[in-house]
Amino acid sequence: MRTLTGRALLAGVVGWPVAHSRSPRLHGFWLDEHKIDGAYLPLAVRPENLATVLRALPLLGFRGVNLTVPHKETALAVVDWASDAARRIGAVNTIVIDADGRLEGSNTDGFGFLENLAAALPRWRASDGAAVLLGAGGAARAIAAALADGGAPEIRLVNRTPARARRLAAEIGGPIRVVDWPERAAALADAALLVNATTLGMAGQPPLELKLSALPSGAVVNDIVYAPLETPLLAAARARGNRVVDGLGMLLHQARPGFAAWFGVAPQVTAALRDFVLAEASA
Repeated sequence: MRTLTGRALLAGVVGWPVAHSRSPRLHGFWLDEHKIDGAYLPLAVRPENLATVLRALPLLGFRGVNLTVPHKETALAVVDWASDAARRIGAVNTIVIDADGRLEGSNTDGFGFLENLAAALPRWRASDGAAVLLGAGGAARAIAAALADGGAPEIRLVNRTPARARRLAAEIGGPIRVVDWPERAAALADAALLVNATTLGMAGQPPLELKLSALPSGAVVNDIVYAPLETPLLAAARARGNRVVDGLGMLLHQARPGFAAWFGVAPQVTAALRDFVLAEASA
């Protein structure tokens, strides 16, 4: 059994609430795998206390933290330095504390998205063709930026609130074309990639109503939802012959840069890790 010493390296995840987060289990697996003297802690922090808690982390010896709902956007104004990606996306999901106690913020969601697709489909490239992206929240912003930077020739952005989609397009830039929500099925014509970055289809949320008849059979379908792992969208796409990629890998891959910075080891996403993280849901 792994035990901690007084020299243990500390990191964690800050959210409100945070009990649902799978990040402690994920990072705990890597800490055990690499026999690291360290801990990754769930930190339940009310929104009004976020700045105070983040400023206290260097004093407590933390190497850094992840941010989850509802803190990603607020943290951007608290950190001492933010990466270009974090500023473009408008959110921080990873903080590394440097030797001088400065808070360095980054956003690894786009990295996690691309790495998940690349791991599942090694020959996939963002430049393969047009992408249809459903949603305009924080995850969609990171995905849109990653696709644009990866060479997607067109990103058809579809959201239930058109004004939010237009704001995303203006702030992220690149080949983004806003499509009205009622036109979402027609937008699938000749697309090479469909990504659901909404909560529709998640356990406890309304279903995603989307006819796939216009989607080419060679298109890739990705749902960033991972509860359930096989969403109705992925099941429908798989049944018609499309290649599908679930959302768990995005969670796992986005965690890699932070773990490497805090604990000094570059971790790998493996089948054993996926099984271990998924086991929590069925426990």
